Amino acid sequence: MRDLRFRQAARTTALSAAALLTALSLIACQGGGQESADNAGKTAATAEAPEAPAADTDGKTDDVASDRPAADGSASGTSKGSGSAPKPVTEPASQQRGDDDTAEDDGPVTRACDGSNSRVKLTTAPRPVNHMLLTVTNTSSQACSAYHYPFVRFGEAQSTPPVFEGSKPQAVVTVLPGESAYAGVMTSSADGSGTDGYSTKQATVHFQGRGGSGSTGPSANAPLSKAVYVDSTLRVTYWQTDIDTALMY
Repeated sequence: MRDLRFRQAARTTALSAAALLTALSLIACQGGGQESADNAGKTAATAEAPEAPAADTDGKTDDVASDRPAADGSASGTSKGSGSAPKPVTEPASQQRGDDDTAEDDGPVTRACDGSNSRVKLTTAPRPVNHMLLTVTNTSSQACSAYHYPFVRFGEAQSTPPVFEGSKPQAVVTVLPGESAYAGVMTSSADGSGTDGYSTKQATVHFQGRGGSGSTGPSANAPLSKAVYVDSTLRVTYWQTDIDTALMY
């Protein structure tokens, strides 16, 4: 009986040892399989990764992707900041300024005619009725401009007569040395419809500047040989280059 128990115990020990060896073998196989799988994964990753571009002797990388556009639209093969940037296109200075060297759009800018460089004369016109001719003559050595129309003040009048707007010329009247410009003056209505009439032998002429915002320079006296009757219909024309145009209104 004792021998039987010994044999059973030995058999059990042998079976246990065999089971242990089998388990160890399985563990070893599994460990080797995992290592193989890990090695295979590393190999696949290495095969998929692109090879880094080789460096040239001057430190620049090969133009592997020179045709690939960069984010800003330039070629990726171009080094950032290299080369010269395109110069901006600028307009000529004359176009940028927009300067205008003309009196409005009527002609060249010159000094205004006034009492310091000109003399004036008022004479009775043969026609139309109740009209006078105002003449301004340049007495200086340089040209002057008869801008807009004259401010004519008769006697002690507090205001100057309005202008015939239809008489405005196409351009500023430039008066050369020794030459003259003209303006027509209607002193009163021919049919007697004017009011507040009075007679005077005094007349003063004031000149306008380029801007037309008021008188400029010294005024000039226009001596009258005899008394002139004026009323509320008193009007003047713009300065003109000839007598006939000045007396049309």
